[in-house]
Amino acid sequence: MPGFGPPPSENKRRANKDEFEEQAVTVSDDGESHGPELPYSALYTPRTLDWYETWRLAPQASTFTVTDWQRLHMLASIVDAYWLEPSTKLLAEIRLNESLLGATHVDRMRGRIKVEPPKPRPTAAEVTDLTSRRRRISDAS
Repeated sequence: MPGFGPPPSENKRRANKDEFEEQAVTVSDDGESHGPELPYSALYTPRTLDWYETWRLAPQASTFTVTDWQRLHMLASIVDAYWLEPSTKLLAEIRLNESLLGATHVDRMRGRIKVEPPKPRPTAAEVTDLTSRRRRISDAS
């Protein structure tokens, strides 16, 4: 019966194709601090400074441009105001801005940001012991 069931495979097409898949970015969780220090840091509460340092250590921060850092600098005063007197209005503004920078797993998925886990550090079994080599060299001298 024509008209029932899925279309033949030669006529299939994907309507929800990801048009931006080739623009995906992979970042490494290297544990390094990125970007500038927070200007006028003496004016902020310790919690705000911790918040900013968390962003500097975030893997996606390695891709931030000057405008992204400017957004975080502007947001710092809102975060500081939130810590001093929490309100849903301030929290909503913070959440919106952080979302645009890839704060959560879903935000990073939307932004096509892939985070590579940190590379494992070599264990003692993987490190070559050079003690005997050093002895042979010093004995030969």
